[in-house]
Amino acid sequence: MAGVLLLALASAGAAPDRSLEAGGLSVAVRDLSSGRADQSATVRDVPSGGPGQSATGHSPRAGDRELPAEARGLWGDGAEVVRGVRSVVVGQHAAPESLRDLARRADTAGSRVSAVLGRPVRPVVLVPGSAAEAARVAGVGSVDGLAAVADGGRVVVVPENFARLTPTGRDIVLTHELTHVAAGTKRLPVWLYEGFADYVGYRDAGLPVRVAAAELAAEVRAGRLPSELPGSAAFAPSTREPVRLARAYQEAWLACRFIAARFGEGTLVRLYRDAQTGGIDQGLTRLGLSAGTLTARWRDYVRDQLA
Repeated sequence: MAGVLLLALASAGAAPDRSLEAGGLSVAVRDLSSGRADQSATVRDVPSGGPGQSATGHSPRAGDRELPAEARGLWGDGAEVVRGVRSVVVGQHAAPESLRDLARRADTAGSRVSAVLGRPVRPVVLVPGSAAEAARVAGVGSVDGLAAVADGGRVVVVPENFARLTPTGRDIVLTHELTHVAAGTKRLPVWLYEGFADYVGYRDAGLPVRVAAAELAAEVRAGRLPSELPGSAAFAPSTREPVRLARAYQEAWLACRFIAARFGEGTLVRLYRDAQTGGIDQGLTRLGLSAGTLTARWRDYVRDQLA
């Protein structure tokens, strides 16, 4: 089981919540892979009010519609289902309106991921009734301080923490996690798969670079430019150095943002896929880059964007 931590900007102006945020700006979200039950579920559908669907009406009989495999075997008669245009959201003891909102956001996130990857993405989002249940469903020991868990082919929301995000933060979190679900993370350096997921997450969020990368910007303005791309150790969760962790994600994001700006978004996607099949060095070679050349150009880009 592999774990991936991201820092997604929750709000540029909101009062900081230190239990969720690094540097007062970011919310920690863990991406984990695990197996899932392949069972039928008894559910009650709640209309989502999306295009082609009524916002009111009677729920179909329990079990009338079959759920995707990623959402089966959960909560028995206690499951509520909202179907968006392309998403399925399953909640446990969740308010129907909150599930409808989440389905709309999941549809938007799926569209954003699809636009980058060039293929359809159909989100499956689970909303357990508590953080403890979220940890159980995802098969992890704890989800403390986390807003969502990308668990294989689905995103598991940690309800207490996700509810505390701003609308922009929720959209970024869902888009980032769906990128992990759709693109995969195996055989890749952490900076590439986390940076790529942040690239997709922030691409349409409308946040200035200096706001989204506030912690790294402060370092650059102080004359401290990163010397190398962040390694796996830099992404280890830390309560002692949350700002350093935030910077690692920002550094990775700007590396992917640089590649997209310099070579094109399609080239960034090809690099991601090439690195999955042949390794990062081979992928960079196809761009005419070495790790050292990429690092030098990325450092210049960070300086230009944040100084």
